[in-house]
Amino acid sequence: MSKHYVFFTRSTLPQPEAHIVHDVNTANAVANLGYSTVLVYLNQTSLSSNPLDWFYPFRPQKPSAELVKYYNIQEKLKVLPLAMPFPISTRGGKWTNTSTVVCKYYFPVHIFPETKILHTLDWNLVKAAIEYGIPVIYEREHYQKNKYEPEIVNSPLFQVAVTVADSVRDNMIYNGMPPEKIVKLPLSFNQSFLVREPEKARQWREKLLSNGRKHLVVYSGGLYKFKGVDLLIDVAKQLPQIQFAFAGGKKPQVTAYRQLAKEKEVDNAIFLGYITHQDLPSLLQAANILAHPHCSGEASTFTSPLKFFEYLSSGTPIVATEILPLLEFKTADIPITWCEPDNPAKFASYLLQALEIYPRKVEGYKQQIDFAHQFSWESRMEKIISYVDDSFKLEIIS
Repeated sequence: MSKHYVFFTRSTLPQPEAHIVHDVNTANAVANLGYSTVLVYLNQTSLSSNPLDWFYPFRPQKPSAELVKYYNIQEKLKVLPLAMPFPISTRGGKWTNTSTVVCKYYFPVHIFPETKILHTLDWNLVKAAIEYGIPVIYEREHYQKNKYEPEIVNSPLFQVAVTVADSVRDNMIYNGMPPEKIVKLPLSFNQSFLVREPEKARQWREKLLSNGRKHLVVYSGGLYKFKGVDLLIDVAKQLPQIQFAFAGGKKPQVTAYRQLAKEKEVDNAIFLGYITHQDLPSLLQAANILAHPHCSGEASTFTSPLKFFEYLSSGTPIVATEILPLLEFKTADIPITWCEPDNPAKFASYLLQALEIYPRKVEGYKQQIDFAHQFSWESRMEKIISYVDDSFKLEIIS
């Protein structure tokens, strides 16, 4: 009986969080490489009245139209939403917590028997998989506070630990992860971002440019102060002749930042909310400049921003803050202007400089697009799978 490459995310879908975009695209990329892949996630949106959802849950299905549009999933990936009715929740007690139900019931009884290899950021599930004899790929994007259990990380079933920054790698080693089992890889972009969409880009420019403005600066990503969103609003205030558009964020964040821009009397900053991955590539291609601000602080030492690689694939020039995980890209021969953190005046001046040096190209800057190819999710997953013992690998089915 054939088994599957199973990716688990302890999240409900769809949501705009970067770590969830990572989870979905990772599973999608494995499926695109030709492996039988199932993305397992939590379904807490409604009570399940179908007993099959509880007692025969392993029924992989095609992603819904909503998921496909939200993340631009290709056709090969299968998904498996796990029913989590009340009172089971992430804040439940010992026996009503989602982690308990997932690790003690769903996976041991129904999913591990169908699993060839597990890939997840969920440490509790990693431990459960090792206990049940399932090989594991583990990912870690942030600093770890607790020590890793030696019997887990030294198990021959524990294949590889993947992280996005050297600082996180050092932290993992400090907490007991064997150095030889860690690989550092930056994040990636969905292959759909490479498709040129000049007409949709033109429509974006027509929609967003107003009051005689000819230049469009786009920010795409989470709406958080530490990511430089507040700083970019201050930059917009200094450059009223330029239109700024912010894509991303949850509804309360969008509302709050619209109010902040209004209070600061910034009328050239528009907050679009979350843009699905079906529409985001053309927005990035519509921009004259893509803004990648980031504040200094702990997060700047380990973050590997998704938007940076999506920006690269668009072929649109970038103005980026110098943060530790991105320093390796400073020597690349691509149209990026680098700026120190926490300085709106400097960022504004570098934006003006970039507009002068890098005029907008409808077709994008070829050297940037060519450089971006190495960072597709499929390329990243090929590297990760290369660390898996041959005896645990799946056969390519298509």
